[in-house]
Amino acid sequence: MKVLLQHAAHCRSGDKGNTSNISVIAYAPELYPYLKEQLTAERFKAHYAGVVTGKVTRYEVDGLQAMNFVAEGALGGGVSRSLCLDNYGKSLSARVLSFELEIPDSLRSQLRGLA
Repeated sequence: MKVLLQHAAHCRSGDKGNTSNISVIAYAPELYPYLKEQLTAERFKAHYAGVVTGKVTRYEVDGLQAMNFVAEGALGGGVSRSLCLDNYGKSLSARVLSFELEIPDSLRSQLRGLA
C-alpha cells in the first residue's frame, strides 16, 4: 500500500549556514528497511526540486532505525541571508513527511495515524 512518510516515521531537523540537516526515524524497526530502500539521497533531493541546489548525503544509523540527510544549498544562501523564510530546517523536515512509500499491507499495524 502507498502511504505518506508521516505514517511510518518522524523527523528532526536543524540548519547551519546554507545546509539543512534532517533525520528520519522509523516508528518501528519493521518499517526501517522500506524507508532505507526507498528514501535514497537522490529521491530525497528530487522531492525538494528547486529548493535543494547542492549535494545531499545520506547517513544510515541502523541501530536506531534512522537516517540523517545533509542537504547542501538548501537555505537560499543561509538562514540570515535568505528572503525565503519558509526554507528553514523545520519547514524542510515537514516537507519530507509527504514523501510516498510503498509498505506491505502486513505492516499496517506498525503505521501511525491511518484511518
